[in-house]
Amino acid sequence: MGHVNLPASKRNGRQWRLLDIVSAAIFGLVFLFFLLVFTRLGDSLAASGRQTLLLSNADPRQRQRIIELVEAGQKQAIEACPADAVDHMPCEDPRRNSQLSREMNYYRERHCPPPDETPLCLIPPPDEYKIPVQWPESLHKIWHSNMPHNKIADRKGHQGWMKQEGPYFIFPGGGTMFPDGAVQYIEKLGQYIPIKGGTLRTALDMGCGVASFGGYMLAEDILTVSFAPRDSHKAQIQFALERGVPAFVAMLGTQKLPFPAFSFDLVHCSRCLIPFTAYNATYFIEVDRLLRPGGFLVISGPPVQWPKQDKEWSDLQSVARALCYELIAVDGNTVIWKKPARDSCFPNQNEFGIGLCSESDDPNRAWYVKLNRCVSWMSSAKEELSVGTIPKWPDRLAKTPARAGFVKNGLDVFEADSRRWERRVSYYKKSLKLKLGTPAVRNVMDMNGFFGGFAAAIKSDPVWVMNVVPSHKAPTLAAIYDRGLIGVYHDWCEPFSTYPRSYDFIHVSGIESLVIYPGSDKNRCNLVDLIVEVDRILRPEGTVVIRDHPEVIERVIRIARAIRWTATIHEKEPGSQARENILVATKSFWKLP
Repeated sequence: MGHVNLPASKRNGRQWRLLDIVSAAIFGLVFLFFLLVFTRLGDSLAASGRQTLLLSNADPRQRQRIIELVEAGQKQAIEACPADAVDHMPCEDPRRNSQLSREMNYYRERHCPPPDETPLCLIPPPDEYKIPVQWPESLHKIWHSNMPHNKIADRKGHQGWMKQEGPYFIFPGGGTMFPDGAVQYIEKLGQYIPIKGGTLRTALDMGCGVASFGGYMLAEDILTVSFAPRDSHKAQIQFALERGVPAFVAMLGTQKLPFPAFSFDLVHCSRCLIPFTAYNATYFIEVDRLLRPGGFLVISGPPVQWPKQDKEWSDLQSVARALCYELIAVDGNTVIWKKPARDSCFPNQNEFGIGLCSESDDPNRAWYVKLNRCVSWMSSAKEELSVGTIPKWPDRLAKTPARAGFVKNGLDVFEADSRRWERRVSYYKKSLKLKLGTPAVRNVMDMNGFFGGFAAAIKSDPVWVMNVVPSHKAPTLAAIYDRGLIGVYHDWCEPFSTYPRSYDFIHVSGIESLVIYPGSDKNRCNLVDLIVEVDRILRPEGTVVIRDHPEVIERVIRIARAIRWTATIHEKEPGSQARENILVATKSFWKLP
């Protein structure tokens, strides 16, 4: 007791030294915590640790040796990746990309590692993974164990996004701007735009969350491509795909989205928080490029009549007027505009300095192309492409699209291609007994989509098809969209922008053409890497169908054995003049020990 009342100078010096040390240690720990959590150093350290783990089996010489053994048919198995790689996306690894610039969200875009720095291993499923719930039940519930990420449910459950109930995640169908459900929200939009009747077919949902908007638009025969970045919500696109809704990972940052011009009848943003007027309205200009003439733009949430965002809302309206958009309605925090069907009032004087692109600009180029700061000429789109003029769905599926003319003799080639795929799909179902048309298949990819003939031939099946048009091939993706189908540009020498275990069924005709230079037999990249990437995005017990020359199929089956696929080779369908065989493979359902 007496010690407490001593002057400070008389207190025990040893006690002070101990307190100083403890205080300094606590301060140092707090400082380190803030340094790691709130600065790029923490991101860099996390990225470094992650990279070290993933590259543990990626020594370039050893990697090349394994590839050579696999291609030679030696008994060389490709090993499993580590357990923490279950959700790995090579080009959208946030811990790797966090070291990049934040300007215009550059760090959230695709940034792929060089092939020799990509681990040559098979992505394992989560420990408690189950075969996914089948469509249409999957729209409303999925297995929690397949993606046990509770962050969205915890943060957004009160807005109707999703919640956990027992072994399932349940999706009530809500969203931040439609907590009472997407159905009611879509009905409200139907008061202003032609939701029903087939006038609208293709839609783009930006910053889609768990894609309830796109999921419930399917009931109106409107096929919506939903996209969002891999961000703090971590798994929103993964949830969308597990639900059986068309989706992929993307970021509207510094580059064009991987779609041709005038692809979508409707573009939708529900609290997507895209700064449409920033950078001289660059993001609004990109939306304009993608929106079909006469199409509709819907923005719900900030800044539309939003508190303390009067200037942002005023600027958004100014950009729309500058681009000659017709204001259809402002309903609460939702605004609806209609794009003009032709270059009616443009160019004009506007505060954003927006002008027309040069006539030499190709608005359909969109694979690793910087965003335009000019508006694409609509005269480059024939008048029959406009909403209200282009045939309604489903008539537009069979009609030869005007943009088939991008290919030499495209109109004749289109008709022959359609007949060919009707014949081939009939053979797949009747003779090869593939699972197409059964509840086991919902998410389908065609890796070499051309005119979308394969997708059109399975139109009556309860599926959606992601038609991939390789970026180095003929630009046929515009014709696919004109048919009322969907797809993206992609280069198969890089990983695809989706999570592991995204697709039930993957189809490719001419797989070798995806890895060689056009008109050459020289490789651009490696067939083993491509097949391992197919394995990454295919679900356990999923099906792969590959058509190609017999010698290519022999190479593929050697790779298939090294990655635990069960594969058989079949003759081509009767009447085919092509020199090819068909490989049908099933991915085995394996788990880490």
